Amino acid sequence: MNDRIKGRFSQGFLHLILLLLVFLSFYPLLFTFLTSFKDNEQFFKSFFGLPNPIVWINYKDAFNTLLPYIGNSFYIAFVSIALILIISSLAAYAFSRLRFPGKEVLYIAVVALMMIPGLLQLIPRFAILKDFGMLDTYRGIILGYVAGGLTMAIMILRAAFEGQPEELFEAARIDGAGEIRSFFQIAVPLVKPTLGTVAIINLLNIWNDYLWPLIVTSDEKKFTMALGLIKFKTSFGNTTLYGPTFAGYIVASLPLIILFLVFMDYFMEGLTAGAVKM
Repeated sequence: MNDRIKGRFSQGFLHLILLLLVFLSFYPLLFTFLTSFKDNEQFFKSFFGLPNPIVWINYKDAFNTLLPYIGNSFYIAFVSIALILIISSLAAYAFSRLRFPGKEVLYIAVVALMMIPGLLQLIPRFAILKDFGMLDTYRGIILGYVAGGLTMAIMILRAAFEGQPEELFEAARIDGAGEIRSFFQIAVPLVKPTLGTVAIINLLNIWNDYLWPLIVTSDEKKFTMALGLIKFKTSFGNTTLYGPTFAGYIVASLPLIILFLVFMDYFMEGLTAGAVKM
């Protein structure tokens, strides 16, 4: 009887600790959300309290200012991710299914790029774009993200392609299918969850990145969401208006939250499959 009571006590204590950790994890988001409805007076007088009254104009200011930057980020992210998926899937399929001289050496060279810190790659990328006249252009921003996202995508997709049954491809060859048809009709449909995982990972990196757009462009019309947030925060002069600033943070994160909730099943399935196959 005592052992049963001790077991229930320890289990209840464990649940309490888990609830506390969940609360600590979500409280910063809750604090940001509540603060986004306050003005500066409420922020200083009722730091942890509820907004009273609710200042709705904070979100109006945030939406009106950040909407163009949201459009820029969506355009840059969509084109960058599309190019990353196309190029990396073709390269990963070649590394996993085709036979050609120097394949492993070339793959090791590709993987070795991951050993180079991203900050050290900024100057060469900037110099190349400057030589080609792509500064202050969408092309320059996009190509930088494509170059940075290919290595990891190739590694993940190669593991996914190698885990596919060889019998499927042998049957396709018997039916007269070439490599291109096998790639589009067999290989790609089987790795859709993994492609979704690669897309979401790159979306997070591109959406939250501040440094690369800051280096490549000075044209405010081409600013991404991260640069737009900084511009919005400093647009009030020397005084920081915490309500609109936090509303801007919520507006900036809302598209990612919605996309993740919609594609969460694909993301988890692809992440788990990639982990098992690797």
